[in-house]
Amino acid sequence: MSSSINIGISEDQRQQIADGLGRLLADTWVLYGKTHGFHWNVTGPMFNSLHGMFDTQYNELWDSLDEIAERIRALGMPAPFGDSTLTKLASLQEASSIPAAMEMVQQLMSDHEAVARTARTVFDIADGANDQPTADLLTQRLQVHEKTAWMLRSLLQN
Repeated sequence: MSSSINIGISEDQRQQIADGLGRLLADTWVLYGKTHGFHWNVTGPMFNSLHGMFDTQYNELWDSLDEIAERIRALGMPAPFGDSTLTKLASLQEASSIPAAMEMVQQLMSDHEAVARTARTVFDIADGANDQPTADLLTQRLQVHEKTAWMLRSLLQN
């Protein structure tokens, strides 16, 4: 027995929001993997501080994957999964090598800014559909990505 979804958002709007959230999920997935890999491989004089910072960041990203995917499911749509599917949907590139520590910081700063831009594109769709739960999730994600980008950017300044 199947029951239809009647939450005040049309199926077409729910699909558009879910598609946008799928892109956010994909960007978050790639950023999670890159941050975790950089955590494992960072070296140099800032090892201790960067290793710890990246640890905090990848754990936060990991937790957010569930929140984003579960919102897609609450909208009645399937959440994309699998590394090849998510990397195709993502606007971010996976790391192709192990860069020097400050290049890691630069890449992660740029990637957090890119994820914020992805979240903003979905925000307009959610707002237009009167989808407050998605807008709230996006606001929370924007706060995290913008604050993280600022913290990483601060490390790059003299």
